[in-house]
Amino acid sequence: MSAPGLTGSAGTTGPAARALRLVPVALTAVVLLGVWQAAVTLFDVPAFIMPTPVRIAAAFGHDVGTIMSASLSTAKPVLLGLVMGSLGGICVALAVSRFPRLSGPVLNAAVLINCAPIVALAPIFNNWFGVTSLLSKAGVAAVMVFFPVFVNTTRGLLQIEPLHLEIMESLAARPRQVSLLLRLPNALPFLFNALKLGTTLAVIGVIVSEYFGGSTEALGVYIAYQAALPRFDYAWAGILVSGALGLGLFGAVTLLERFLMPWHESFHEESA
Repeated sequence: MSAPGLTGSAGTTGPAARALRLVPVALTAVVLLGVWQAAVTLFDVPAFIMPTPVRIAAAFGHDVGTIMSASLSTAKPVLLGLVMGSLGGICVALAVSRFPRLSGPVLNAAVLINCAPIVALAPIFNNWFGVTSLLSKAGVAAVMVFFPVFVNTTRGLLQIEPLHLEIMESLAARPRQVSLLLRLPNALPFLFNALKLGTTLAVIGVIVSEYFGGSTEALGVYIAYQAALPRFDYAWAGILVSGALGLGLFGAVTLLERFLMPWHESFHEESA
């Protein structure tokens, strides 16, 4: 008698159930594209203001090799900047959690750096490392990623239950053991939330920095060049690919989160 219940429980978390969760997303995308196509056609919107999805798809198909090559070139500084900014934010957060008196000055410095606009950072980094250098683009992305990772990780490291801390102290745990066994697991949800935000910020930072100069194969340079011609359907194709790059990185971080945090309550709620 228990077999049907077990089968039903497994079915709710199986591949079919996960595929069903994607149906609303797919339907929303189809509806938005349909409304976009109909609105531009109905109101006869000029292509230089807003090309139709059909024209953008045709431009992508015509120039797919160049666009994908440019996206691969842009993905390198995005990934490097994401790693640099994440590692920097985690390391500083660990230091602040170990020495809380540092939190005020470090947080003020981080806020000051975060307030610097991308349009100001990009030319400076290009001057420091070179217009076509990988580091000049990755540096901008790293600065943008650092702040959310630092702030969120610090919150996770410090917001622990007093009872848990008392138990660790009663067991004569060393500060390193407290950080490894208590603070870091508690900070993981905060860290992954920051990384999800960081993926989009890294893509934005690199694309904007490429507007100020970069390799001719970079996606930001491609978008700026096509918009200047003007061939806005090709520019929009590049913009959508950059969005897909950010979405892909967001999905990769989500999968990593599921792999490293299968115990988290949010995943149990989804499978319930």
